[in-house]
Amino acid sequence: MPSAGEPVAGVDALDAVFAETVRRTGASIGALYLLTPDERMLRLDVLSGAPADFAAPWERVPVTAPAPVADAVREDRLVWVGGRGEMAHRYPRTAMALPYPLALAAVPVTGSRTWGALLLMWPATRPSQMSSRERHHILSSCRHLARVLEDAAGPDGAPASAVRPRVLPYGSGRRPMGPAMAAADFAERLPGGSCALDLEGRFTYISSGAGDLLGRDAGQLLGTLPWQALPWLDDPTYEDRYRAAVITREPVSFTACRPPDRWLDFFLYPDASGISVRIVPSDTHASTVPEPPSPTRTVTPARVGRLYQLTHLAAALTEVVGVQDVVDLVADQVMPAFSAQGLVLSTAEEGRLRITGHRGYARRAIERLDGLPVDTDFTPAGRALATGIPAFFADPEEMRRIYPEAPLVSGKQAWAFLPLIISGRPVGCCILSYDHPREFPAEERAVMTSLAGLVAQALDRARLYDTKHALAHGLQQALLPRALPAVTGLRVAARYVPATRGMEIGGDFYDLLRLGDTAAAAVIGDVQGHNVAAAALMGQVRTGVHAHATHGEPPDGVLAATNRLLTDLEPDLFTSCLYAQFDFARGRLMLASAGHPPPVLRLASGETRTAEVRPGPLLGIDPDAAFPVTSVPLTEGLTVVLYTDGLIEAPGVDLEESIARLAHRLGRADDGDLDLLVDELLGAYGAGGKRLDDIALLVLRHGSSG
Repeated sequence: MPSAGEPVAGVDALDAVFAETVRRTGASIGALYLLTPDERMLRLDVLSGAPADFAAPWERVPVTAPAPVADAVREDRLVWVGGRGEMAHRYPRTAMALPYPLALAAVPVTGSRTWGALLLMWPATRPSQMSSRERHHILSSCRHLARVLEDAAGPDGAPASAVRPRVLPYGSGRRPMGPAMAAADFAERLPGGSCALDLEGRFTYISSGAGDLLGRDAGQLLGTLPWQALPWLDDPTYEDRYRAAVITREPVSFTACRPPDRWLDFFLYPDASGISVRIVPSDTHASTVPEPPSPTRTVTPARVGRLYQLTHLAAALTEVVGVQDVVDLVADQVMPAFSAQGLVLSTAEEGRLRITGHRGYARRAIERLDGLPVDTDFTPAGRALATGIPAFFADPEEMRRIYPEAPLVSGKQAWAFLPLIISGRPVGCCILSYDHPREFPAEERAVMTSLAGLVAQALDRARLYDTKHALAHGLQQALLPRALPAVTGLRVAARYVPATRGMEIGGDFYDLLRLGDTAAAAVIGDVQGHNVAAAALMGQVRTGVHAHATHGEPPDGVLAATNRLLTDLEPDLFTSCLYAQFDFARGRLMLASAGHPPPVLRLASGETRTAEVRPGPLLGIDPDAAFPVTSVPLTEGLTVVLYTDGLIEAPGVDLEESIARLAHRLGRADDGDLDLLVDELLGAYGAGGKRLDDIALLVLRHGSSG
């Protein structure tokens, strides 16, 4: 047992530091996200100030997602959102699922490594700007959280965490929740009714007047949720008012009709411990108030939390690009939303169901299910796709009555078969499965069915994108050199990285040319645009440079001749180009530029600098343009880095500063292996990061062993 004053170990210590951070910052809601071992996902670990179901849309957040906590981790910075307007502008997906006035901060939790992110939320009543003192305190608290996580990490370095988020009580030092007798007497004497809800929405106190107005005895209501215990309050509109009170900590009100015709006004007054509610008969005439929900309806409306979750997932589905993106989104966000343990996502191709993604299934089961005819009777997938009607099976016996073999293949215990249909055309089928029997309430079936329509549209768009991508990739590869020639005295490594948006057809190019026994030339360029026309012009530029260089033209002559060719073609596209000629006999490197970023040089000593090349104009503008030549010593061990602007350009960053950063990375990198050096220079761009532009990178080193 630790003695007094010693820190509590593990999860308890983490919870204590987290709770103290939330309390001292004055935040109404706090959440701690931890990176999963593969560092692809942020998973909610601890929550304070709100029920767990409020955070359901954000229980798992991909690091690449356009969300505050993801940006904080990915960009290693504090993200501040001062109000609802700023949220809608910067994070529209989050704003759709969190449509309340509030302020928000997301901060990376970083020590010896990045562990995750801290999310803090305040009511909109706080100032829209964060003071430097607040910022310093929050950053300091995050460093403290990182130290606790490091102390509690397991042997593999991963933080200890539970499967589900822990929800901590807010303000543990507050007085007990039970009201004193005097306070109860005070509430009984007030006109109308008084009651209290905890942050989960359950009744914790009900006056006799409130019981009379609600039409139920207080003993029957204590501990229940209003929208479950009172059917006439079972409407998303009323539950949304409660959610607004919890999240914003601001008073809200609404009017509801207790059947058959008694209208009541509800006034909700929240704080960090719960919500006080005043109920009084409404003075508003019934004709001016919207009709109440019908008490005789048989379909239960979707919980408002489910509706916000559906809105959040719908927004996420609009942002996916390829088929694999759809699979990952469904696996990472849709499966947890419905507590599923298994997923099969298939597409209808040439009369068969081809599995495009799966989770939670053995390979043998997937091999048995892949390629089944669309009209198969082996599983319900074919019938669901043919009829367009979802099928739900609560247990194996229910499935076995119609499809005897299906339960044996997967070993699952409950299934939801959701056909993916667009305008009557079958796209595929989404199967959510469970390891234990379970019922599918009408509310859940309705939400699943709605979501299936959104998945179908996303999957159809993604398949079209992937087809275009394959075509673009083939065209791009045909235009770029398949292999660079071996040149005595040079070691070379090159890489082309396409943009992550659009058809991925760009105009970036590179090449290496042998010019006899004592010379060689490297060329790199960038044609304006990202379309087929840019790629076609890129091919013409490469051909022009190659023809004039091998004809014996000097660097300025090569660019001048290529420039005249382009102006004659009148392509309406401009091209930047850098031509570097290696003269091994004279020991000189000759550089000529047409508006292209200058190369970065590294000497054998490790010193790096940017070559001072005076550029001429872009190719294709002025037929009489001149292109000055710069000469630098070609010394043993000299490394020359040629690149296109996709590698260095960043919003809000000066171009010269970006080039200086590249030179700094080059100076720190291990240059023993040029391919590894290229990977290091690409950094996040080469590891699946978002890229708005193509990148071409060509690294050359002069040496007798090359």
